[in-house]
Amino acid sequence: MNVKVSAVAVVLAALFLSACIPSPQSLIVGKWEVEAAAKITAEFSPDGTAKLTMFGQTLHGTYKLNGDDELVWTVNGRTTKMKIHVTATELELTNDTNQTVKYKRM
Repeated sequence: MNVKVSAVAVVLAALFLSACIPSPQSLIVGKWEVEAAAKITAEFSPDGTAKLTMFGQTLHGTYKLNGDDELVWTVNGRTTKMKIHVTATELELTNDTNQTVKYKRM
C-alpha cells in the first residue's frame, strides 16, 4: 500500500512541477524592444496576433510557435520562419542566414 501511495505522490509532484515551467508560448507574450540603437519593438498577443513597430510605423500580423524553437510569423503579407530562444526577460530571433536580433522585455 505504501508503494502505491508513494508512486501516486511522485506522479502528482511531477505534474505539479511541469505545470510551473513556463512554455515558450507563454513567455513570448508581451512587448519587446530591440537591444540596439534603432527603435524597433515587437508585441505578441495570446490570440496569435503580432505587431512590429519600426521607426514609428506599426505593421500588424500573426504568429505561431512550432515546437519550442521556431517562430513562424506573417507581417505585411510576408511569412518568415526564425529560430527562437525566449526567457522571461530576453527574446532572440535568428533567421536562416544566422543573423540574430536580441530583444528585451519592456
